[in-house]
Amino acid sequence: MSREELEEPASREAGLDAAMRDRIVRGAAEVVFRLGVAGVSIERVRATSGVSRLQVARCFPAKEALIDAVVDFRIAAVLARQCSLLIGLRSLADLQEWADDVVELNGARGCPLGSLVSQLAEQSGPMRAKLDDAFQTWQSYLAAGLRRIQDHGELNAEADVAELATGIVAALQGGLILAQAARSEKPLRAALDLAVGRVVLAADMARPPAPADAQGPSRSGADVSPGPESGLTTVQPHVPRAARETSSPRPYPNG
Repeated sequence: MSREELEEPASREAGLDAAMRDRIVRGAAEVVFRLGVAGVSIERVRATSGVSRLQVARCFPAKEALIDAVVDFRIAAVLARQCSLLIGLRSLADLQEWADDVVELNGARGCPLGSLVSQLAEQSGPMRAKLDDAFQTWQSYLAAGLRRIQDHGELNAEADVAELATGIVAALQGGLILAQAARSEKPLRAALDLAVGRVVLAADMARPPAPADAQGPSRSGADVSPGPESGLTTVQPHVPRAARETSSPRPYPNG
């Protein structure tokens, strides 16, 4: 019997074990999201993942190992999604599009990572550090996008993109908690509008001031509001994506 023939059964079994483990972790992640870490039990994980109690115990002899795997699973999923959303961030319009996507994706469901922090940060130092690293990575994706906006001249070169990114993620997490409590996406939308508005203000600082004569005579009683030729941006109230699409349908994408 060749070496390849001897290794094939072991390789097949390893593949089956990996698939089983993934199935259990996904089931446990759903239990944690619905019932919290305290709600995890072999019976609930078995029922959610569709495996036997023996298979759960074989893959994860201790609950701590299963929770650790759930944390890794949630971190990988959230960061992969945010990376895909933020990799093309190059303008303020892109930033608003990202905020709209976050509201549509999460609504009033809360954040899997934020939920895990509230449950595990005081119980496990390594878990807290792992989740902190995840949020730092998320913020780095945002900071990189804001830096690209700076490079395009749309954001003040002196703006601290790391600080802005931290503020956006903090607003997002707070908005998610309030949205989950209210069973409404409105608090999340309000929080993100404020965070994006802070970036818009920093972007306005990147534009040169208008010439004095462009602002109109201020002593004659005439309107001194800056016009479009002034180079200043007037921050308009945010219109949710659904309302924008209703009033101005998007063309079909090419191809």
